[in-house]
Amino acid sequence: MSKNITLAKYAGFCYGVKRAVETVKKLKEENPDKNVYVLGELIHNSQVISELEQLGIKTINDISEADSGICVIRSHGASPSVIKEIQDSGLELVDLTCLDVKKVQQQAIQLAKEGDFVVIVGKADHPEVIAIKANAEQFTSKVFVASDIEQLKQVEDQIKAHKKVGVVVQTTQRIETLQKIVSYLITISKEMHLVNTICQSTKMRQTEAKELAQTNDLVIVVGSKKSANTTHLAEILTGITNTIHIEKDDELDDYEDLIKESNNIAITAGASTPQNIIDKVYRKIEGGQE
Repeated sequence: MSKNITLAKYAGFCYGVKRAVETVKKLKEENPDKNVYVLGELIHNSQVISELEQLGIKTINDISEADSGICVIRSHGASPSVIKEIQDSGLELVDLTCLDVKKVQQQAIQLAKEGDFVVIVGKADHPEVIAIKANAEQFTSKVFVASDIEQLKQVEDQIKAHKKVGVVVQTTQRIETLQKIVSYLITISKEMHLVNTICQSTKMRQTEAKELAQTNDLVIVVGSKKSANTTHLAEILTGITNTIHIEKDDELDDYEDLIKESNNIAITAGASTPQNIIDKVYRKIEGGQE
């Protein structure tokens, strides 16, 4: 029996990632004799990072690794102190922070200025969240990151004692995580100001993937295991239908039996997954039919 394979409409590069990758390549093309550095991985995808390195675009983890040239702030953003360090070093700064991430930083700053206890819903060690927190901390020490209620309970007494709590969200977070945290905050705060900063691309991707999971025997999520939006996508779908999370097409061999017994298969991908990797996965499944 031939398989019915559906490719998600909202799969692959989002606007912010596409802009970052295209701009960095253009920077190198226009400045062939200059060093072009990216502070941290431009996006969470090893194939893209390798491609950039082949073009002479270097990924660095610290400003001290850079010589003269251009230093790029990646789509996740950076803290004000890091931006100042780049400027003071004499490197030419190019800020490619995603515009949606910039909005979260600005909202967090606004809440901090208004005297709110700022709660950032997200993963504390994620580069986007680290930058949001650092921006808010310029104006208040009352900033806390939580990805679940248990973490938030650590500051429950402080929130209860504070007049207002302000909430922003990592752009790639699950709406379910935000809902749980907000429901809990309502019970312990006097006044709450919520700014739902989950980006439109993430919302559409997650909504579409859930719909696909309802009508397919198997959903394949393609993208880096380091990518927050991709792992969240896989987490959401696992509770609905058979779900596998792979980084590239050769990993499909590990799921041969599951793929064989699935007649309706959907493929979706994270915001940092290049189109050619998605296409390879599609072709491999299509070619594997008898």
